Amino acid sequence: MEERGWLQRDLAYVLGSTEQAINLLLSGKRGVSPEMAKALAAAFDVAPEFFMSLQRAYDLAQADSPEPGIARRARLQAYPVREMIRRRWLRDGAVDELEGEMARFFEAANLNDIPHIAHAARKTHYSETPAPQLAWLFRVRQVAKSMRVRKYSQKALRDALPRLRTLMTDADGVRQVPDILAACGIRLVIVEGLPNAKIDGACLWLDANSPVIGLSLRHDRIDNFWFVLRHEIEHVLNGDGMDHEIIDVDLDAAGSNGTALPRAEKLANEAAAAFSLPPAAISGFIAQKAPFFSERDILALAAQHRVHPGIVVGQIHKRTERWNLLRKHLVKIRDHLLPAATVDGFGVVAKVKP
Repeated sequence: MEERGWLQRDLAYVLGSTEQAINLLLSGKRGVSPEMAKALAAAFDVAPEFFMSLQRAYDLAQADSPEPGIARRARLQAYPVREMIRRRWLRDGAVDELEGEMARFFEAANLNDIPHIAHAARKTHYSETPAPQLAWLFRVRQVAKSMRVRKYSQKALRDALPRLRTLMTDADGVRQVPDILAACGIRLVIVEGLPNAKIDGACLWLDANSPVIGLSLRHDRIDNFWFVLRHEIEHVLNGDGMDHEIIDVDLDAAGSNGTALPRAEKLANEAAAAFSLPPAAISGFIAQKAPFFSERDILALAAQHRVHPGIVVGQIHKRTERWNLLRKHLVKIRDHLLPAATVDGFGVVAKVKP
């Protein structure tokens, strides 16, 4: 207006508006609407975005600053915080209290020592572990610390394998597993998985004499339970997980995409598969019967090797990828195991030391 020597009444005339309306606009009592931005653009021969950007800048300058806790709570959302609160892993409260709860849960001095919380966090082997998996792992550790078992004996664990093997004929046999492992010095912890974690199990050590096996029971099937359990037992027997925890994700599909497995995982897979059925027996059965697998033949093979038919069906599924074959034999075991085990999740909150 000054460049053109215009007064308010001149601009009002050009815009076909009233002097009162122009006064409200120039005094900041009325904002620049999209329609007004286009009108001013036509009057001054500039882009309408020029006036809209000035209005946005003015609005932002006038707006109140956000509550500081918003940014702090947003940092915590690297983890499934609301689910952790719902599961009573954390106590909800003001942001100061919640940050303290997170540091306590992850055994950290402050938030910057928790992987995934801040980009400036100190790098550890946890940095490559997805946040939901890491939260699950720390809950397993937390629960395990509150358990009391005998001192670990590798010999006792090896000697217990034949007894564990006898439990594979019936789903109810899983009830005895926690006590057998505890007698060998192994803490078995069942922690329900977090959304999108896809964890089957884990092997970790509280110290050199205190191994822990964590299971999620993500797949409630008799074949998967025994495979994952024996897989983790092999990790314990081999001393795997002492330097840093081993998290086993999606064991049903491990190696199926052609990726090479680490040696420790390959050995654990081989031990788990051989525990239920001798590799030669299942390979010969498939070679002889494929592509037609009768229920009678499967029941006969299961009886011959003294395992539940679901164990045989599970191995056939993995080797042939015929996932719908006789699925009725893949019976559930969760309801048999949970009453006898140390559990967190599935409607139960484990008691842990503060």
